[in-house]
Amino acid sequence: MIDKIAWLHLVDGRILSTRSRGKDVYYLPGGKREPGESDTETLVREIREELTVEITEPTIEPAGVFEAEAHGHAGVVVRMTCYRAEYTGTVTASSEIEEIAWLAYANRDAVSAVDKIIFDHLHETGTLE
Repeated sequence: MIDKIAWLHLVDGRILSTRSRGKDVYYLPGGKREPGESDTETLVREIREELTVEITEPTIEPAGVFEAEAHGHAGVVVRMTCYRAEYTGTVTASSEIEEIAWLAYANRDAVSAVDKIIFDHLHETGTLE
């Protein structure tokens, strides 16, 4: 089981997604927790590292937990615990992030398996066009 934390940031019916160097699919921003980290600590650290913005902690709210086979890891399940939150700063690719993209539901085939489930959920609830 891969335990990951993700940030769901939607604007005008599109969701912020990232593609890491050497990867062929997009992922929601976030990542794995370090030993002893809470979900909040992981979210704040990962988003700062990947996108150079600061999550505004009091605005963090749960947005669901989703599971699917990990991309490129047959038989391994990834559990993605998702949060919405406001931020300060300018979103900029950093660290291992090669590309930032604002994706719509039509881009569903360009994301990982767990992100597809999240895209379906967001589309069904009317937040992802």
